[in-house]
Amino acid sequence: MVGDLKRLIEQVSRDKGIDKDLLLNTIMDAVRSAAKKKYGAKQDNIEVSLAEDTGEIEVFQFKEVVEEVVDPDRQISLEEARQLDPESELGDSLGVRLDASSFGRIAAQSAKQVIIQGMRDAERDLVYEDYKDRQGEIINGIVQRQDKAGLIVNLGRTEALLPYAEQVPREIYRQGDRVRAYVLEVKRHAKGPQVILSRVAENFLTALFESEVPEIQEGIVQIMAVAREPGSRSKIAVTSKDSDVDPVGACVGMKGSRVQNIVQELRGEKIDIVPWNPDPAKFATQALAPAEVSRIVIDEDNQSMEIIVPDDQLSLAIGKRGQNVRLAAKLTGWKIDVKSESKYSKSMKEGYLSLLKIPGVGEMTASALYEAGFTSAKDVAEANIVDLMQVPGITEKKATAIHAAAQAVLRGGEAAPAVDAGGPEAASPAAALPVETA
Repeated sequence: MVGDLKRLIEQVSRDKGIDKDLLLNTIMDAVRSAAKKKYGAKQDNIEVSLAEDTGEIEVFQFKEVVEEVVDPDRQISLEEARQLDPESELGDSLGVRLDASSFGRIAAQSAKQVIIQGMRDAERDLVYEDYKDRQGEIINGIVQRQDKAGLIVNLGRTEALLPYAEQVPREIYRQGDRVRAYVLEVKRHAKGPQVILSRVAENFLTALFESEVPEIQEGIVQIMAVAREPGSRSKIAVTSKDSDVDPVGACVGMKGSRVQNIVQELRGEKIDIVPWNPDPAKFATQALAPAEVSRIVIDEDNQSMEIIVPDDQLSLAIGKRGQNVRLAAKLTGWKIDVKSESKYSKSMKEGYLSLLKIPGVGEMTASALYEAGFTSAKDVAEANIVDLMQVPGITEKKATAIHAAAQAVLRGGEAAPAVDAGGPEAASPAAALPVETA
């Protein structure tokens, strides 16, 4: 190693962006490895250092000064030691300088390989440290090639993988195309750090809005929920911390400029921006937009909703292949069942009439059961006695009898409706039919 080693290290450090100390240590490890190849793999008394004055790498083999040499690799006679250092004494550890040029071609090649591998490892570690902090960001790259795992994207300092599963259906890329994607994951790999990209992640849509809408960057507008079917349609729910800032308007932008930039990036994917609401019913109504909602029946225990819409709004509420209601359910986190008003009215009437078929249940009890959420004989049969006792006017004895009778009805043992023991029933089935409100 010559005196301009420091200059070489500085140049490589600049070109590759690798720490100088890391490079120097890698080179010294390579020389140490070459020396051990020359003098034996088990030698642990070889040390490598850098001479500050000359900038050269020096290799020393440390030996114990003894009267009689038994192991020449580890011991040196007092006479030889004093030729190297006149002040040597028995028991001293004396460093004997080795001629690095005598390592030979094989040793030099080994040193070269270790240096190359060390530089690669150092560069990989640097790339990993750089990109692991960029997880969750949007990144730009150029399509380099395609392999069985997906698209290989050149990011400049490293390559990234855009797996087929993370690509939007019907999007086609060719070599040299620019691609913008979300950094989904950064993993350590035997061949170097692997950066995994995605264009289908919901967080990609969120990150696009964050980059386009200053109010989101500032924390004034918050994205509360996202539901996405990549390449087709998405719904995003937003709210504002400032009553003077319209969250939907901020995301849409002047003349739709902000959302159109995102739609263009997603190559035409439709985006519905809806105001978030802590009330599940109101939130679901917004989520089903542009369809109008007549009323909503909520089952909080099962996190489900029955949403009734005008007959002419049914297909709009459901959407093409059920997409609108499916995205609304995902956005709200509730199970949603959409029905037309005519079908719901028919269902209500049929459910109410099925209650009247239970022996011992008249119109008053049927109305009380219906209003308590038991909308059919099946609901009563599948309920427990304690729940039925919560209905006004139903005692434990009556709940037990009604429950048994409802189960008999479901098994096919129907009987004619009986009059409640509590008194004469008032009103007709039509008049007693409960009406749901939003």
